[in-house]
This record gives sequence, structure tokens and C-alpha cells, in this order.
Amino acid sequence: MASAVKDSRSGYGPLLRTPGAWTFLLPGFLARQPFAMLTIGIVLLVQSTTGSYGTAGAVSATTGVAMALFAPQSGKLADRFGQRAVLIPGVLAHVAGVVALIILALAHAPLWALLAVAVPTGASTPQVGPMVRARWAARLGGSPLMPTAAAFESVTDEFTFVVGPVLATALCTGVHPAAGLVAEAVLTLAGGLLFAAQRRSQPAVHRSQAGDRPRVSALSVPGVRVLIVAFLGIGAVFGGMQVSLTAFTQHIGQPGINGVLYGIFAGGNMLAGIACGALAWKVGPRRRLLVAYGLLALATTPLWAVTAVPLLGAVGLVVGLCIAPALITGYTLVESLVPAAARTEAFTWLTGAVALGQAAAATSSGQLADRFGPSMGFLVPLAGTALALTVLLALRAHLLPRSSTVAAGAPAEGPEAPVPAVSEDRERELARA
Repeated sequence: MASAVKDSRSGYGPLLRTPGAWTFLLPGFLARQPFAMLTIGIVLLVQSTTGSYGTAGAVSATTGVAMALFAPQSGKLADRFGQRAVLIPGVLAHVAGVVALIILALAHAPLWALLAVAVPTGASTPQVGPMVRARWAARLGGSPLMPTAAAFESVTDEFTFVVGPVLATALCTGVHPAAGLVAEAVLTLAGGLLFAAQRRSQPAVHRSQAGDRPRVSALSVPGVRVLIVAFLGIGAVFGGMQVSLTAFTQHIGQPGINGVLYGIFAGGNMLAGIACGALAWKVGPRRRLLVAYGLLALATTPLWAVTAVPLLGAVGLVVGLCIAPALITGYTLVESLVPAAARTEAFTWLTGAVALGQAAAATSSGQLADRFGPSMGFLVPLAGTALALTVLLALRAHLLPRSSTVAAGAPAEGPEAPVPAVSEDRERELARA
């Protein structure tokens, strides 16, 4: 699909005036709300029925791992057959999985049964966020508005992480332990089907024809693999914060403020995202990612030592402020690293990496909280971001934006099929939008 926008300006005003944007933005916002409610809803329900944060973290982690493994396959199918064809059956399967998980948890089913249902529940999680990003990429093409679109989507994601956990926590603690997941299932069904109905704005379908060479895979791009590691670390922050904050507030006898503290953390992320989208950057995206990630690793350092609620909220706010620049820059790089025919897949790899990191962190934090106390769970975000930062620094050469000589949907020459990297000057030119 050709770019629908030729505006040379940056900023949210020109972005939101993109023809047809609102037809997928509003349904997409509703459809992605449940994503922020799923893991915290599982943690609160299973912990309530079993009394164990470790068990709750294991079930939540299984859901996240299944989503991380199956999300890229969903992205591939969406690139090939269209988003609607993938989204509708996925929504129905996910709602069925959530309902089954609620029933089993309330019936005090054994752990193996909960884990067995958690797999299809996570695997069928609708990938609305990557689909919206793919629609932006199809509409904007090489427009300088792409970084603004990436920022806008990250702000939207983080707004859901402000609203979602607070809503899920309020429902689980104030109505019923299962109420958060019930709301998640209802919103998934309504929002997912409404988003799927917006057929005109979905990207062009890239079907293989007889005699075509193998299509390019997003995972064959070295830069995507580096970004996956970075997003695993970001997921470790989300998962570690969710479980550790839950354990901490339960430990001090104030479970109701869990959603507030997590909302402050996510709110910092959202505010930083708004600022990132409004700025005209003169620093290249690779450098922005490295600096932002270094600050994120530094910000997570004191979490484990904080015992006062106000101070924990303040540190969580700083951590949130540091996540957005790294997350936004990573998504922005996809447009310059990956051919159009594989972008939905690339976005789902990154989203899946966040889910996988979140799942691993939820399990690790839960085990640490059970054995050594709630504060020890906060070591997981620090470890995850430190390891990811090390990989980013070592492999940063793979994150240079690529030449536009690879046509949208063009097949790779081989498993790696590198395309020429552009210079640092060109990188800065691409980033200035």
C-alpha cells in the first residue's frame, strides 16, 4: 500500500489527521485494553484461590510464554491472509480459554489443569497492538510521521497499563477475585470483533504465488533479533513490577493500593511517551535506544531496597519514565529495518518478547517473594535490564537503519539476506522527523 501521508512535519496533529486513522484507532484502543488486564487478573485470581504467589506467577508465566511463542505465527498469518481472518477466531478462542481458566481456578483445580488451560489462553491472545502498528506503517510508509506514530502507540499502550491494572485490581478486590478476568473476556470479545470489522484500513495481504521465492522472515533480520533481547528486558520490568508490587502491598496489609502504584509506574511511561512523540529528534534512534536503556537499568537499581510506599511510588514513576523512550525507539526502528511484507510479524515478535520477559519475570519474582520476602522480587527487573543492555551494547551495529533498496515484500537472498546499512548521517536524517 502506498503511503497515504506526505506531510513533512512531525507531531500529533498531522498524525491524527492521517486519512482513515480514526477508523482503526478507536476500535484498536478498546480491543487492546484487555491485554493489560490479563496477567494481573490471573495473578490476583490464582493467588486468591491457592494462597501462593509462586503458583499465581507460574500460571501467569505460562500464559505469557504461550503468547510469546504463538504471537509471531499470528503475525505471519495476518501478513499473509489479512488481520480479520486471524483476529476473529483468535478472539473467540481466547474468550473460551479465559472462561475455562476462571472455572478451574474457582473449583480449586490442580496446578497442572490451570497450566494446561493457560497455554491456549495465552496462545490465542489477540495481537491488536502490532496490528494497529502495521496499519500505521501501511498508511505512512516512509513518512517522517512514523516516529510520532510509534510514540502515539506506546502512549496508547501505556494508557491501557494505567487503566487496565487499576480496573482489574479494583474488580478483583472489591467485587470478586474473578471479576477482573470476566471484564477482560468481555472487552476482548467486544473490542476484538469491532476492530476486525475495520477492513478498509488493514494492510495489503502479501500472498505467495506459485514460483515465488521464499518470503522474507522478520526473524532473519539481525536487528530484529537484537531488539527482541531488548524487549525481553522491558518485559522483565513489567512482570517483575506487577508481581512484586502485588506481594509488597499484600505484605503491608494494603492490597488496594497495588493498582495505584502500578498505575503510577505506567503513568510515568505514558508521560514520557507523550514527550517523545512531540519532540523532533536530532539524535539517531540507535543512540537514543542505548541511552534510554542505560537509564532504565540504572532506575531499576534501588527498587529492592525501598520499603516506604511513597518512595516506592516515586521510584516506580522514574522507572516508567525511562521505559517509554526505549520502547518507542525499538518500535520505530522496525519500519527502517524490516520489509513491509514482514512488519506485522516483526511487531508481534517484539510484543511476544515483552510477554515472554514478563512471564519469566513473573515466575522469578513470585518465587523470590515467596522464599525471601516481597522486596526481593524487585531484583528481577534490574537483572533483566542489565543483561539486555549488555547485549545491546555488544550488538549495536545491527541496529543501524537499512537502505530502502529492499522492496516491500521482496524475498531474502538467504537466511540472513543483509541489506546495505546507511551511514550515521543518514540515520540522523531518518530520526529528525
